[in-house]
Amino acid sequence: MTTARRRTRSSAKAAGARFEREVADYLAEHVDDRIDRRVKTGAKDRGDIAGIRLSPALRSGRVVVECKNTSRVALGAQHAEAETERGNDDAVAALLVHKRHGVADPGRQWVTCTVADLVALLTGERPQETT
Repeated sequence: MTTARRRTRSSAKAAGARFEREVADYLAEHVDDRIDRRVKTGAKDRGDIAGIRLSPALRSGRVVVECKNTSRVALGAQHAEAETERGNDDAVAALLVHKRHGVADPGRQWVTCTVADLVALLTGERPQETT
C-alpha cells in the first residue's frame, strides 16, 4: 500500500515557481528571447511572465500571463487575479496558463482567457466593457 505525499505550502510554491520558469523559457524560445519570469512584487503583482508584447503589426501593448500549477482549476478567482494584474501592468490582455498534470511539455499546457482578451490579442485594442 502506498501513501500519497501531502503537498505543503513550500512544495506548492516550488512547483509554481518551476512551472512559471518552464512557461517563460518556452515563450522566450518560441516568441521573443526577452520574455522571462517576473520578480514577485507583492500587492502590486503584475503577473508571472514579463516581456510579452503584441505583434508589431498590431500595435504595441503588454500582455499579462498568470501561471497556475494547481490540482483544481478555479477560473473565476484565477481570472480575477489575472485581471487585477492586467490593470496593475496597464496591459491590454490577461492570460491564464494552467499546468496539465502528467504533461511535462510547456507547449502542451492550457491557456485560457476571456473573449475581450482574445479580441485585444487579435487587434491590439481592448474592447470597452459593456454593463
